[in-house]
Amino acid sequence: MPKTVISQETTASPPPVDPALPPFLLTTRQGEGARALLSYVAGLPLASPDAQLLAVIVAIRAARGGVGNVTGTDVRSLKLEDPSRAVADLEAVGWQVPGPLVDGDQDVPVGIRVPDLSREADHPLPLGKGTRSRVSGWAMRARIAKPVRKASPATRLAALFLAAHSTSELDGRLPGELPEACRAAVPELAVKGFLADLSGDAYRLAPVVRHLAGLLRTPEEIAAEARAEASRPPAVPEPEQITPAAWDGWKSGTTPALRRHVEAVEHCPLCRFSTGRVAKAFMYPPADIPAPRSVLTAYDAWEDGHPDRGPQAAGFAASFRAEHGHGPSYGQLCKGLGWKLSRSLRGFVVHRIVAEDWLTDTSPVPWTLRPGRVAQAHGIALPGQAARSTR
Repeated sequence: MPKTVISQETTASPPPVDPALPPFLLTTRQGEGARALLSYVAGLPLASPDAQLLAVIVAIRAARGGVGNVTGTDVRSLKLEDPSRAVADLEAVGWQVPGPLVDGDQDVPVGIRVPDLSREADHPLPLGKGTRSRVSGWAMRARIAKPVRKASPATRLAALFLAAHSTSELDGRLPGELPEACRAAVPELAVKGFLADLSGDAYRLAPVVRHLAGLLRTPEEIAAEARAEASRPPAVPEPEQITPAAWDGWKSGTTPALRRHVEAVEHCPLCRFSTGRVAKAFMYPPADIPAPRSVLTAYDAWEDGHPDRGPQAAGFAASFRAEHGHGPSYGQLCKGLGWKLSRSLRGFVVHRIVAEDWLTDTSPVPWTLRPGRVAQAHGIALPGQAARSTR
């Protein structure tokens, strides 16, 4: 399959972010998981914020197997006003607590069974392993965030709801399912600095808790993505098989320089690509599509952790070309540098490095990555590039 190129001409780069601020903890999909967790808890017949906050912790731990292991130390860390009553409230709605949790050994986990989360069909929290883990970590970070660390259970639970229902721009509106005790505590979030602005039901997270945003998509964003999807041209169907005659005919119609490049890739003793893979990559150039917001958000977080991405990519491309006689593919570049990225994010990462002139290529011809002008200015160049840069 030829690689998919993500267009930078039709997609604006994400706005610059203060490097002192941490990246988002959740992806868009994981934010949906966080809201599903809170919605599930809000729908339980629990009257107190104590019981609801404890239910959030138990439910996310029980989401995949139906049993959430909780220790007395975990309960104490929640700083509930009446821990024993909170446990009793969970038992009253059918959650099974098999041993002493509040007054027992504080370090021995108690497996609380949640019947709703034990069933196979119609599961209320169908979260994957990775999403469950990230949402669990997010819930902990949100409830101990500095502005609300010493606040009441209702205020900390409100912080969870408002963070989960905020967009990547940190804006949000109070969700209808917000428990009444939490709704009453919302003004305190503004006083404590968890919210930068509060006007009626509209609010804005403070920059200090930006990383907790649940990346809720607005109706306008959903509609824009639907329009973009509908306007994409239909994918060009790939032939079931490219015959040797068709491949030879295509090569015979190219320029001598392109044919030399094609055959360098086709006969590379290190890559050992199949003829079919090479033929498809050259004969069927990749589609040019805009990057969805989820890719932009993921790139924002990835970029912060890879400040040397440009020099590393240019150096790898130069070494690769010296050994192979052709440039690396996007996949070979990212794999060689240890960047474990999804296909869509991988394409966007490489295009950003090309845009920054650390790399250049002869798009849409594959396997043409090589050091760009910025890399050459820093002494990272192919022999021919180095010669030209000294003129």
